[in-house]
Amino acid sequence: MGNICRSPAAEGVLRALVKRGGFADRVEIASAGTIGLHAGELPDSRMRSAAAKRGYTLTSRARKFAPSDFKRFDLILTMDEDNRRDVLNQATTDADRQRVRPFVEFCRKHRASLVPDPYYGGPEGFERVLDLLEDGCAGILDTITQTTPRGNTPDATTAECTVSE
Repeated sequence: MGNICRSPAAEGVLRALVKRGGFADRVEIASAGTIGLHAGELPDSRMRSAAAKRGYTLTSRARKFAPSDFKRFDLILTMDEDNRRDVLNQATTDADRQRVRPFVEFCRKHRASLVPDPYYGGPEGFERVLDLLEDGCAGILDTITQTTPRGNTPDATTAECTVSE
């Protein structure tokens, strides 16, 4: 919902992987929530701390998902079914709906039906979320780059992680 835990962490992890893979100039990444409650705020301090321990810097500011994101991004990822439903309710075309996919669909090492919201839990919840995000982000990068040889970047590929907090 608020874009302060899961999605900004996914954005930070994916940015790092994309940069490491040499695709930073061709892949646009952003995060958004389905409500604007925390608009303009940095990610939750506990998530920033957990991410920093793994070498990720989370600096994005919370924002609310907008219908214009369907035109801006090729891939819109949701962290749970509630968010998926909220995003799909804003879709106006079949093409919009086809852009929306569950984040966990890209996880290869972990089996999960959603990325749990760590907000009300302890430190282990943030670690579990980061485990899922690292796995899923690696799968996302593989998916969007699998049709191009290493060193060649896909044309105008964009990805957005949209979640509830």
